[in-house]
Amino acid sequence: MKEPITLACRVAARHDVLFRDLDGEMVLLDLRTGVYCSLDPLGTRIWALAQEGRSLADVVEAVVDEYDVSTERFSADLLGFVASLREKGLVEVVPLRAIAR
Repeated sequence: MKEPITLACRVAARHDVLFRDLDGEMVLLDLRTGVYCSLDPLGTRIWALAQEGRSLADVVEAVVDEYDVSTERFSADLLGFVASLREKGLVEVVPLRAIAR
């Protein structure tokens, strides 16, 4: 069973996913399947923050400070975005409590 995605998690690219910023758009390539996807500017910003090792709560704080969006709305959207990336096999989600062990 997969861990639930909460703001008390960190997200990282799977080891078999390559990513590159091309003119402000993040492109992800899954080496297992050959499938790629691209992220819009906000998705690219979220990706960059997550790859710095920040918790999703930290990502919310940073993005809410940069964009005109409510914390509640963005938190819900972020959790959905991360769920979509995990469904596609592009990221691993690790609860912070697992990291502290």
